[in-house]
Amino acid sequence: MAYTQAYSAYKETGVKTASQGKLLLMLYEEALRRLDTAISLFTNEEKIEAASIEKFHNNLVKAQEIITELMVSLDMEKGGEIARNLMALYSFFNRELMDICINHSREKLHSVRTMMNELFGSWSIAVTETPSADPSAHPALDING
Repeated sequence: MAYTQAYSAYKETGVKTASQGKLLLMLYEEALRRLDTAISLFTNEEKIEAASIEKFHNNLVKAQEIITELMVSLDMEKGGEIARNLMALYSFFNRELMDICINHSREKLHSVRTMMNELFGSWSIAVTETPSADPSAHPALDING
């Protein structure tokens, strides 16, 4: 019990102290994890067993919620064409996931997962290669006046 609480506190602190770039990557990682879980529920016959349908659905809904969060985080004014293209992609992902919830298409699910993973890779490069804010750009408060 104490371990679970400690882990939750650690995880919460990690989220609260993460940079915007790291938060973005964390959202992608969780969405990919949810899509992987949904994919793992398919049987060899490309079906979802009745006992796994709720878990399948819940994982896809969580992935949609994460994608929706990515959509709302876009700054359409400053982001220009890139933001518009990401919005279109995120909308596409959510429509596909809604269809997958209904029709249980493993092929479509793999396709969405592959595209999300490619975006994750691009964001990972952007986040790691973008220099952090220069501390001298925001000098510390001078209490001496």
